[in-house]
Amino acid sequence: MKLSTERILTTHVGSLPRPQEVVDYLFAQDRGENYDPVKFDQAIRAGVLDALRKQVEAGVDVVSDGEMGKISYATYIRHRLTGFEGDSARPTPQDLEDFPGYRDQLVSAGASAKYQRPVCKGPIAVKDLEPLKNDIARMKDGLALVKAQVKATEGFMNAVSPGTIAVFQPNEYYPTHAAYMQALADAMRSEYETIVNSGLLLQVDCPDLAMGRHSRFRDMTDDEFLRAAAVQVEALNHALANVPSDRVRMHVCWGNYQGPHTHDLPLAKILPIVLKAKPQALLLEGANPRHDHEWEVWSSQKLPDDKILVPGVIASSSNFVEHAELVSQRIIRYAGLVGRERVIAGTDCGFGTFAGFGPVYPEFCWLKLRALSDGAELASQKLWGKVSSAA
Repeated sequence: MKLSTERILTTHVGSLPRPQEVVDYLFAQDRGENYDPVKFDQAIRAGVLDALRKQVEAGVDVVSDGEMGKISYATYIRHRLTGFEGDSARPTPQDLEDFPGYRDQLVSAGASAKYQRPVCKGPIAVKDLEPLKNDIARMKDGLALVKAQVKATEGFMNAVSPGTIAVFQPNEYYPTHAAYMQALADAMRSEYETIVNSGLLLQVDCPDLAMGRHSRFRDMTDDEFLRAAAVQVEALNHALANVPSDRVRMHVCWGNYQGPHTHDLPLAKILPIVLKAKPQALLLEGANPRHDHEWEVWSSQKLPDDKILVPGVIASSSNFVEHAELVSQRIIRYAGLVGRERVIAGTDCGFGTFAGFGPVYPEFCWLKLRALSDGAELASQKLWGKVSSAA
């Protein structure tokens, strides 16, 4: 994984707005409806290439396929693993339950984004790796085209963590949470290793370590949740046993939705557990009003020597487009505490968390990514004392 040795590099969390044709195919697949697999592949492939080109045009250094082949970052797994059946209730975050009028308004706004959250009712095992191999092929083909224009660009691919699968897909088969985690870790190992062996960076999405507290596990005490989170990190590390840490990124967030977030667990409370995870790069929310202040955590918490920090300096649940000066200020704060070489500028979360639904108007996404790159350039000028240029 490249470091910011000459300038502040930029990336984002992964998901991007999907074209309507892609959304339609993803929902047809998820519902088990008939669709033309050739046209499905063509639509996804075109969506990936368009997303890659727009990322490069916006100046992003480490790019993704936008999760074009997935209906969501967590529930896509039902098509790749055995043991999952039917659908389950959506656990509403506690901060939204506190305000039912607002909760209902938010749910209504996303009514069209109906996707299945199955239940674990049988043994978990790898069912089909072809969807993953297709995602990788589309990503690498598209990346080869954009690399002809920008040689410095790296590519990453998202995959859900064992703990996040448990947040979205409740367990009714395994006797304990730990047993469920073990089974999920064993099953996800193939996906993680396949991504890394393809030459792409792997990003594991771990909102279970933060958002999980006020959603699926909201009936636990903080201490009970932290013990469960520790089990989830152990399971993730087990799944990553054969993967080099410097080929893995890890994203932790409190939920990419517009709400008060008054039940978010403080970063300082979960950080000791998060830092035990194997991935080298740590992507954390840091731009929204509930977590913007937490950059100060790094004044007392040392970033381990083998880690890279990718703070969110662009909010992913607000339609405001950040000013480049603000982005620069945020980057410089982190660089002053952990060192400029170990900071990569990122976003709080993705811009297309669920296919066809997101809090940010799609066209604003690209303006925000441009602001990210412009802010990183300003920060680089101040941190290195020279005008930065892409490698």
